[in-house]
Formats: sequence, structure tokens, C-alpha cells
Amino acid sequence: MKENKITYESIDEYISTFAPEVQAILQTLREAIKESAPDAKEKISYQMPTFELHGNLVHFAAFKKHIGFYPGASGIDEFKEEAKEFHKSKGTLQFPFDKPLPYDLISRIVKYRTARNIEKFESKSKKKK
Repeated sequence: MKENKITYESIDEYISTFAPEVQAILQTLREAIKESAPDAKEKISYQMPTFELHGNLVHFAAFKKHIGFYPGASGIDEFKEEAKEFHKSKGTLQFPFDKPLPYDLISRIVKYRTARNIEKFESKSKKKK
């Protein structure tokens, strides 16, 4: 038996499927990520909004009681003290709807991930020459 899986073509389409108050949070999070990584491209990966620049930077998704933010293990390790109240598993932070999102922390994580991806890309490019 085949499951009917929802697939999204864009971040706009993904965000539009939520209640207006959740849409507002997701849109603000999206803008904060864009400001922190202006050269990153938007896409859907794993059926979640994703930003990529020389590889995935971060993903995010809405759930019943929280926003999931996925900066990978390196993004969490670098900010583990600041992120400890939100850390739920390797590579995942959960921001409950009943608290404001920590946009400053999110911005710093995105900038960190951007710098690491660029370093990795440039290192690989030098090895090829």
C-alpha cells in the first residue's frame, strides 16, 4: 500500500500550510536566516525548509508545540552553553511556541555554519588545483 506523502515545492508553500500565528514565526525565522546568510539559497530538503551554501547550512520545521531548528552537530557544539535549554538531540534545537525565538543565537549559529561551509569549500578547491 502506497502512502500519500505531502511534498513541498518551496518554502512559501511549506509555510502556507500552518496557522497564521505559526506562519508569522516561520517567516520571521526565515528572514533572520536570510539576513545572517544572504548568499545562501533556499530549498526544500527532507520536506523541510533548508538554506544551503556549499552544502546544507540549516533546516527548520514547525511541529505541534515547537519549531525544530537543525544546524547540525557542529552548529550546536559551538554554542552548546547558550543552546543547552533548547538542545534536544544531536544536531537539533527545539524552540517552544510559548517562548520567543532566540534570534541572536540563531543568527550566530547560521553565521558560524556559513563560515565553516565556506572554509570547507575553499579547502577542497585548493586541493583540486
